[in-house]
Amino acid sequence: MPKMTGAQYLAESLKGYGVSHIFFVPTILSTMLAQIDQRNIDIARVLTHGEKAAAYMADGYARASGRPGICMSQIVGGVNLAAGLRDAWLACTPLIAFSGGSEPETRYRNAYQEVEDISAFDPVTKFNAYVDSVERFPDLLRQAFRAATSGTPGPVHLRFKGNLGQVEQREADLDLIVEEQFSSVPPYRPEPESEPIARAVKVLQAAKKPVIISGGGVRTSGAGAEIVALAEKLQIPIANSMNGKDTVPGNHPLALGAAGSYPRPCANQLVREADLVFFVGTQTGGMVTHFWSVPPIGTPAIQLDIDPEELGRNYPLQASILGDAKVSLRKLIDAADASTASSRKEWVEHCQNVVAGWRAELAPLLNSDDTPIRPERICQTFTDFLPSDAIVVADTGHSGMWTGGYLDLNSPDQSYMRAAGHLGWGFPASLGAKCGAPDRPVVLFTGDAGFWYHLSELETAVRWKINTILMVNNNSSQNQETAIFDKAYGGKQPESGHELWHFGKTNFKNIAESMGASAIRVEKPGELQGALEQALAIKDGPVVLDVVTDIEALAPRP
Repeated sequence: MPKMTGAQYLAESLKGYGVSHIFFVPTILSTMLAQIDQRNIDIARVLTHGEKAAAYMADGYARASGRPGICMSQIVGGVNLAAGLRDAWLACTPLIAFSGGSEPETRYRNAYQEVEDISAFDPVTKFNAYVDSVERFPDLLRQAFRAATSGTPGPVHLRFKGNLGQVEQREADLDLIVEEQFSSVPPYRPEPESEPIARAVKVLQAAKKPVIISGGGVRTSGAGAEIVALAEKLQIPIANSMNGKDTVPGNHPLALGAAGSYPRPCANQLVREADLVFFVGTQTGGMVTHFWSVPPIGTPAIQLDIDPEELGRNYPLQASILGDAKVSLRKLIDAADASTASSRKEWVEHCQNVVAGWRAELAPLLNSDDTPIRPERICQTFTDFLPSDAIVVADTGHSGMWTGGYLDLNSPDQSYMRAAGHLGWGFPASLGAKCGAPDRPVVLFTGDAGFWYHLSELETAVRWKINTILMVNNNSSQNQETAIFDKAYGGKQPESGHELWHFGKTNFKNIAESMGASAIRVEKPGELQGALEQALAIKDGPVVLDVVTDIEALAPRP
């Protein structure tokens, strides 16, 4: 085995796994970062202004590329890094976090920056380990990639000995082994057994009013074409979770839209009317089911998942399939009898009429010429004029509600990713997404509340010329909280209540330009298309679209 330092081993291993970006807050594994430069390894070392932002960038990178994102911080920023992993954990994103840690030789002696907080990573990682000797670099790094990508993907964490990870400077005989299989998702495609497939097909074909719900596991598996093909063969309407929004074209005649807590009301209505719900690649959690009311628990259900622990977790099942979504759906397609589709003709027509009625009802808002601008008009502009290969990144809260319910992705080559929980995730994640998919347009939908969280990362985007379009729904408030504070005051809140969710009026165009970014301010709905086209034509760095919107515009609750 060749003798090398831990830093040299890490640099060569990350190269071997196809890593193209590392997002970090110094100072951590500095010798490895220098080795990347000295060895002419093509990995961008992206210095950020905060540990959470580094984690969010790695999250967006992983979701856009399908490869594990890498983020790092020294020991004193470890808890901030762990907090940034929460969104990746909730969204099942393959991500690997490195941090520094205390040394066993000086532990409990009040060493500089000593805080033993490795347990903070336990709830948000699949694998969380100390790396206390350089001899453990090979097996623990391989296990990190293996755990991040296998089964249901998720974050992992390695804590390197030394507050700055100084164990990397030690030398040992290290055998460089790169398991390229685990450099992207999915590394395995487990096939289901034939009996569960036959049982599921029998139940599906017998249903008169079934609905499929396509989840994030379909996206991870790259099974969008298969889930649509199954829906077409058996004529089953198909809804989606937020993480599965880009698995079903919005204009498909069987598409119902997003179900759950950030939904299209028509999708929730029809899922509740269904006599069978087929969950594919979704954990059937509170968001996609609106706290297990869409559909109500007890509704006949089938579930397909790669994780056996998810099968039947929240809904008793008439059939369950353990396997990779793409492989399993292909087996279902092959086994299904297309002649049974005619029995669902009336159900499909009913679903299409309900969806058409929703579209007709929303048309005045989607095409509104009101000023300040309605967010629905922004969504319609995105639907109509985004490139066919665009990636849309959405923050949580209102940004997720507006895009989840009112934005259509009509091309199978368009992608969608949204915050699984943290407001402010969207901006850094959109930068990471562009790093992970540099040849695709990336467009962020966030509000001013979300943009403020990590505004300093605009400097990062300018420095690295990250060409993301950053659309800010600027209503000078966090107006999603309106109803919450009305209730808190026992009715209509007084003017003094506004200090709890109002911001000062800000011109983000001026701020962006002062930081070296391109920027366009939009105050009239007729300007939206031209502004988007202008932003798409700019190729040398970030573009802020500061869209002034109506503070009274609230996304409807489910």
